[in-house]
Amino acid sequence: MRQSYLALCLAAGLLAGQAARADQIRNPNAVFAGLDKITGRIISFDVAIDETVQFGTLQITPRVCLTRPQTENPLTEGFVEVDDVESAKSAKRIFSGWMFAASPGLHGVEHPVYDVWLKDCKGGKEVVASPAPGTPAATPPNAQPAPTPGKKPRILKPQEPEEPKVEAPASSAEPAPPAEPVDIAAPPAGPAPLPPPVEVGAPPGAGAAPAAPAANPADPAAAPPKPKKKPKPKPPAPQSPQSQPTAAPPPQPQRAPEPRGGFPNLRDLF
Repeated sequence: MRQSYLALCLAAGLLAGQAARADQIRNPNAVFAGLDKITGRIISFDVAIDETVQFGTLQITPRVCLTRPQTENPLTEGFVEVDDVESAKSAKRIFSGWMFAASPGLHGVEHPVYDVWLKDCKGGKEVVASPAPGTPAATPPNAQPAPTPGKKPRILKPQEPEEPKVEAPASSAEPAPPAEPVDIAAPPAGPAPLPPPVEVGAPPGAGAAPAAPAANPADPAAAPPKPKKKPKPKPPAPQSPQSQPTAAPPPQPQRAPEPRGGFPNLRDLF
């Protein structure tokens, strides 16, 4: 029982050691980012291993750039040398060590105007064994203890910041056809014609008499009175022939009295 327990512990330790000692990939190119603290401009540039580039007054030379396979935990690190060129004949080493892409501020470059940090490593296929756990990272054999005099670096030119590209969302619908042009006629000269007159009548129900309340057929007092019948005129009674008035005889013309003996009658004069 005790022997089996010890065997299990030994196997677990071996597996843990193999997990800690994950393989690494050596890459031929390193990707850096540079910041100009005066203008606030940030540029990204690629540098080959053992190549020197100049960003401002800084000369950057990567010696090693390592990554891990996709099946392992990501870890990007590189050994970088940074020199500050004060003049054409003098240069000062301000940084020499390991940079980690996941923690740019862990081992950073201290400069009042410029800043440089490691972003990524790319292009590698060579797999190398990582050092044992607890062993400090060793300095690569191609590292230089001091700046190399007379070496001409590749000078980086300032680049304009790239505008972000906004891609239009893909639409499955067909684009709408272009609208047909519309001919707009010129307005006629002179004043515009007046609109036709609008007849405004009395509001509905203004002249009508108010409606009488509906009568309740169950209430005898509320029933409307019945109209009275008009009496029929009596025909005139027939008259008898005796009661009919007789017509008066027409007046006869009077003759003037004849004079007697040629002399008029005195009675006729008065």
